[in-house]
Amino acid sequence: MTDGVLLVGASGLAREVLAAGITGVVGILDDDVNLHDSEVCGLPVLGPLALAAKRDEQLLVCVGPSISRRNVVRRLTKFGVADDQYATYVARSARIGATSDVGVGSILLDSVVVTADARIGRHVVVMPNCTVTHDDVLDDFSTLAAGVALGGGVHVGEAAYLGMNASVRQGLSIGAESTVGMGAAVITEVPHEQTWAGVPARLLPTRA
Repeated sequence: MTDGVLLVGASGLAREVLAAGITGVVGILDDDVNLHDSEVCGLPVLGPLALAAKRDEQLLVCVGPSISRRNVVRRLTKFGVADDQYATYVARSARIGATSDVGVGSILLDSVVVTADARIGRHVVVMPNCTVTHDDVLDDFSTLAAGVALGGGVHVGEAAYLGMNASVRQGLSIGAESTVGMGAAVITEVPHEQTWAGVPARLLPTRA
């Protein structure tokens, strides 16, 4: 593995990561042919994701939506990319408790606080000013938008998405692939693959 990092996805999240002060980035991979040979924040867009298997740099997947990020990682696996090729980025202003773990490929941005005995999985994105407290578990590919606050012992399922400034009472679970709307106050369990919003948060009806 050579020095350097490639960002996967010429996205808003990529620009967030760059603004947070990541170092060593040498370029961006993106499947949008209209972006090839252009620049994002002064960095060249080198070509499609398939190039990842031919490069020696580490990769940081900067795709915002949880399920889309999971799909990209699955594609990269098919191209031959192994876990040890992924970078992990924790902004300098983030605070991670000594007894908490952050999985490979995850991104924790400015002023994130992770306290005691929390477990953050692979390719998780935690946007600025989130609070992850004791014994929380964030499964792979989950996303916390800016300002999310989790009470102790919360379990966020794989590829779930919590919107800006949502809060979750201690001891609850957010099901895999579920969405919690911005500003929601979750005071009961959220099952898999559902969308909840409001104060207190309630299930949103499915459109016919």
